[in-house]
Amino acid sequence: MVDEQSVNEANEDELIEEPVDQLPDDLDLSTLELPYFFANNTRRKIPAALYFATAAVFIALWAFADSNALVNVGMLVAGLGLVAFGIYSWVGAWDLTVDEADALAIAGQELGFVIGHASAQLAWRGWTVRPTWRVLVYSPEDQPERRGLVWVDAVKGDVLNVINEANPEDWSKFDL
Repeated sequence: MVDEQSVNEANEDELIEEPVDQLPDDLDLSTLELPYFFANNTRRKIPAALYFATAAVFIALWAFADSNALVNVGMLVAGLGLVAFGIYSWVGAWDLTVDEADALAIAGQELGFVIGHASAQLAWRGWTVRPTWRVLVYSPEDQPERRGLVWVDAVKGDVLNVINEANPEDWSKFDL
């Protein structure tokens, strides 16, 4: 006959596990079999070329179809507007030479502490929509002692801004 109390204690021991901090497989880049590439901004040249081609058609219709009732000054205005959108898209087609791993390495060098958890986000700044990595990092302790935010230019790799501070967050209420 099996002792019921020893079975209950064994089941309780199996249920109590230490929490493990790990990424799910679909977010962990190290488990990917194919190379992972972040989309490059140079793809913006495709819609820019389409804007320019459509603008050329509109402006040509306005210039050569004088007697047509369906073609008026609105075609010229639309064509010029599409030229403006095309220029803006072409200017914003920066070539990304710094990927998220490079931005993380640059942030680590700039902050001067070992990085634990980190997150990199691509953002765009200014009228020329220049790509910039915003890298948020924490030190590796269970309750991080330091945190930092680094802005890295995604075209040249220059550090644009740095915030490096002691972590003001109180995580003591969490059972870590």
